[in-house]
Amino acid sequence: MIKQARAPKNAGRRLTFVLPADHPAGTVSVVGTFNDWTPGAHVLRRRANGTASATVTLPEGTTAHFRYLGENGQWFDEPDADVITEKGSLVQL
Repeated sequence: MIKQARAPKNAGRRLTFVLPADHPAGTVSVVGTFNDWTPGAHVLRRRANGTASATVTLPEGTTAHFRYLGENGQWFDEPDADVITEKGSLVQL
């Protein structure tokens, strides 16, 4: 799931990536154009409700291209993205 919200003080848009409790065990990070596709830069953290999430703040009007990277090099896409291409998920802020 992807959640969008206005960042404090009109600093752009907050984009929160959320995986359900039953989605892959182990460490998962979100990598994309906003972090130069760097694994581990935005690791999803487990929450009290069992989900895992990470948040980035981006300029309004940005198109974010990203994928999730799980343990053992497992790549997967976000089904709630605006578009999924052969290169990954896209969302417009």
